[in-house]
Amino acid sequence: MQTGLRAAFRSRALFTPNRSRVSSTSQVFRVGALYSRALHTKKYTVEHEVVNFDDATGVGIVSISDHAQSVLGDVVFVELPTIGSSFAQGDQLGAVESVKAASDIYAPVSGTVEEVNETLASEPGLLNKSPEEKGWLCKIKLSDPSEMDKLMTFEEYKQTYEE
Repeated sequence: MQTGLRAAFRSRALFTPNRSRVSSTSQVFRVGALYSRALHTKKYTVEHEVVNFDDATGVGIVSISDHAQSVLGDVVFVELPTIGSSFAQGDQLGAVESVKAASDIYAPVSGTVEEVNETLASEPGLLNKSPEEKGWLCKIKLSDPSEMDKLMTFEEYKQTYEE
């Protein structure tokens, strides 16, 4: 099997740049007839929101950070936005209530809500179990993707609460 893999990797036919689509700053490699280019960017806000942006679809998945859920404690209620609602960056998007406190959720980016996580209505504790994955809040179609540049990386975000 290793011999077959080596031969495949040596073969110039499998991984040759598609010259018609190659610019001086990037290369696109052709693997058979498939082209793939999708960039997922995860950024954070000072208010503990997270957005995972997919540049291929222009949609960001909004959630709260793992740090935020740990500070809140057991979540008992989640207020979500309605589908079709438009928000500017920094607008109140919803709220989270826990046994310790209630906290507003702010839109990390501007855009229109395309989907909400209906599971949170019956299972608000999902925010504690998997805040940035299964406990996502909503999906927003970004109106200005450049707003992602104003948000923080994980390392920058971590510094805000460790100080």
